[in-house]
Amino acid sequence: MSGEYRSRVERKQAAKQTKQKKAKTKKGTAWLKTVAIAILFIIAIVAVGGVAAFAYFVKDAPPLDEAKIKDPLSSIVYDMNGKKVAELGGYKRTYISYKDVPKVLEDAVLATEDARFYEHHGIDVVRLAGAVVANIKEGFGAEGGSTITQQVVKMTFLSREKTLKRKAQEAWLALQLEQKYSKHEILEMYLNKIYYSDGIYGVARAAEYYFGKTNLKELTLPEAALLAGMPQSPNRYNPYDHPEAAKKRRDTVLSLMAKHGFISEEEAEKAKQVPIQSMLAERKKPQSSVPYDAFIDEVIKEVTDKANVNVFEDGLKIYTTLDQDAQAYVEKLLNSDKYFTNKKDLQSGIAVVDTKTGAIRALGGGRNHDHVEFGFNYAIKPVGQPGSAIKPILDYGPAIEYLKWSTAHILVDEPYTYSDGTPIRNAGGGYMGPITLRTALAKSRNIPALKTFQAVGKERAMEFANRLGMGFSEVYEPYAIGGVSNYVSPLQMAGAYTAFGNNGIYTKPYAVMKIVFPDGTEMDLKPKPKRVMHDYTAYMITDVLKTVIRSGTGVLANVPGLELAGKTGTTNYGEDGAKFGLQRDDVPDSWIVGYTPNYTAAIWVGFSKRSSTAKLDNYEQKITKFLLKDLMSHIDDGSGEFQQPDSVVKLPIKKGTNPPKLAGKYTPESEITYELFVRGTEPTETANDVPEELPAVKDLTATYDQAANMISVSWSYAEQTDDTIFEVRIKDSQGQTNTVTTKELSITIGNPAPGATYTIAVYAKDGEQMSKPAIASVHVPGGPDNNPVPPQSPGDADQGNGAPNGNNNGQDNGNGQGNGDQTNGNENQGGQGNTGGQNGGNSNGQDDGNHGETGTDNGQPNGNNGQTNGTTGSTSSGRPATPASPPVKNGNGAGANAGSRQ
Repeated sequence: MSGEYRSRVERKQAAKQTKQKKAKTKKGTAWLKTVAIAILFIIAIVAVGGVAAFAYFVKDAPPLDEAKIKDPLSSIVYDMNGKKVAELGGYKRTYISYKDVPKVLEDAVLATEDARFYEHHGIDVVRLAGAVVANIKEGFGAEGGSTITQQVVKMTFLSREKTLKRKAQEAWLALQLEQKYSKHEILEMYLNKIYYSDGIYGVARAAEYYFGKTNLKELTLPEAALLAGMPQSPNRYNPYDHPEAAKKRRDTVLSLMAKHGFISEEEAEKAKQVPIQSMLAERKKPQSSVPYDAFIDEVIKEVTDKANVNVFEDGLKIYTTLDQDAQAYVEKLLNSDKYFTNKKDLQSGIAVVDTKTGAIRALGGGRNHDHVEFGFNYAIKPVGQPGSAIKPILDYGPAIEYLKWSTAHILVDEPYTYSDGTPIRNAGGGYMGPITLRTALAKSRNIPALKTFQAVGKERAMEFANRLGMGFSEVYEPYAIGGVSNYVSPLQMAGAYTAFGNNGIYTKPYAVMKIVFPDGTEMDLKPKPKRVMHDYTAYMITDVLKTVIRSGTGVLANVPGLELAGKTGTTNYGEDGAKFGLQRDDVPDSWIVGYTPNYTAAIWVGFSKRSSTAKLDNYEQKITKFLLKDLMSHIDDGSGEFQQPDSVVKLPIKKGTNPPKLAGKYTPESEITYELFVRGTEPTETANDVPEELPAVKDLTATYDQAANMISVSWSYAEQTDDTIFEVRIKDSQGQTNTVTTKELSITIGNPAPGATYTIAVYAKDGEQMSKPAIASVHVPGGPDNNPVPPQSPGDADQGNGAPNGNNNGQDNGNGQGNGDQTNGNENQGGQGNTGGQNGGNSNGQDDGNHGETGTDNGQPNGNNGQTNGTTGSTSSGRPATPASPPVKNGNGAGANAGSRQ
């Protein structure tokens, strides 16, 4: 029993233990399943998360744009004559196709970059796994696993940053690229895109640059190995700069080629023995900087804005308006010390534009830019306020355009204020009182400018200015004298002034005429010209601005013989001067805009930044004028002139009249100014002037020289000018008068009649003006009446038969010479005149002898015959011969006696 009991107990015990063991086993298995399920769940989550993350990263991937796969090509810039000026684009490359690639170069590239290139589909999982391990050990980015396909994607579509997002997008696009293109096409893309230092892109240009080989089939094994190894770090492995590093990299490539079975170990070792220097061609000079970068800067801007293309990549032919001679001269002026001082931060900008077309001929972007490519361009960027150079644009141009003011319009220069009561001053102070529009602009008076702006109204002033390209969104009264809130550029100012020189036609300044795309299609980029003002406004402003250059504020810029108009401008600091320790009247900017029928140039001189020394002294304010004179003298041949349109009338005006009056017949020349009027608005009233009396001559003397038998007459005249003449009236005892005109201060009277008394009156004349006479008399001894005759009164001297000019009663003013013999007979005391007219003068029967008279027939007059005395003759009265006035010698010659015996 006991044993049986024990047996039952043991069996229960055993059963219990077995049950417990089974429970333990079951529990252990369940735990393992739970762990396994958890791991699988985590993997699933990670996988899903990875897919989600991958999907998230690639959703923003750029499209596989075929246009971008094509390698960028540089663009060529041509000048106005079609001559190449520059090549634009950092990518200087020569494109090659796969068939041009030698096997040795392909093997070197594959061994270095992607040995399994022909086995994967864009992503090399084996290489990627190795890169992952390396990145875990050494940190993210330690090693790249990119295939050649991925590198093409990265160079074409993506940035070079090392992020998970970029790697995901790279892999995604690589898969797409492999589906769309063959392996040979992808390798061709790669070889044309890779960078080789010194601005060289693509293996073809690199082979030419480093080895002087234009045919890739001529590459040797060590040369191919060097080209295959350089892209990893182009500048570091540049063989010219770092030959030892380049050799080490080349030898690594040779080892990789041997490792992957492309070459033998013996070939690799032999190639490693070739010195780097022996492989290289003579180093070419570095790629030259872009010439005329100030002008090219504008070219890039215009092409980008108007055509929406990339000048650095799209392989364009760009035909520009550049005048290389003008451009070179502008840069020479800016960089010389001929006019500029060495003051700190002193800068300048110049824009030269064709007046008729708006084509930009030259741009001077600044001083001392030789070593700065595409620096701040002072020719096309806003540089400062325009000062008084704005006055034709905002004030006087609109006044003529809308109000039809003439250049003689009177403005009063007097103490004045802005509308808010703020006083306005003229530069230099002082007031000129009533002055013409011409004078106000020529002398750049501020107060008349403000009054003109107010008369026009700011709305119309702004409208007019904006048609000239000024781009104002608002204008205020201080704008009238250049106090604009937005700065202006030299190119902007030059463009505005071209409209004045081109009869009111404005063309926005442009540097590019057209572009030609690689496929031969063309795009015209020239802007359209448009009329922005009447031709009378353009011409009348131009005429006044010619006065600015010839006698106004721009006289230092005047070029003799050149049809040059222009306007100066300066600015001052005002209240802002205190910020820099300067006075309110200190000048930071100086301007001049000048134009001829051919060229318009705007020149600014100022400072690159404000400081305590940023002020122009008196000389520096004149630099703009010196530059304009020098520049225009060089580029303009003086051809062409500003043509006055039919809409403009030019009239002589009496100075100081308000409203203007026409100059009268007797208005002195010094009181006449010639002004312009819009046709239909010209004045009709004439000034009522009387001739002004000139001062009388002084020190008049008349003496008889018996030995020479002549009378000498002389006088003095301190007020003599080039236009002064003297009228000498000689009256004899019988009342006959000769009149002589001369510019000399003396005359002589030859062979005077014995016993005669001569009264001589001398008048000074200048145009319509005439003096009172000076009187002298002289008696010639001898004759039947030896008693002196009292001198005649001044009135008597004017009583003869001759008019003041001696042209009365047949009197001759000619210089005719008689051709008859002197009469010695006694018929009526002289020979009868030859009624056929025997001298070369203007009267028949005229005598030009020493003292012969015209004969008579039985004492009767012989026609309308007069005596000639060299310059003027006396008139015969037909009575028996009497002593006549002798010939006068004043340098005009005397004739011989012309009597003829009957």
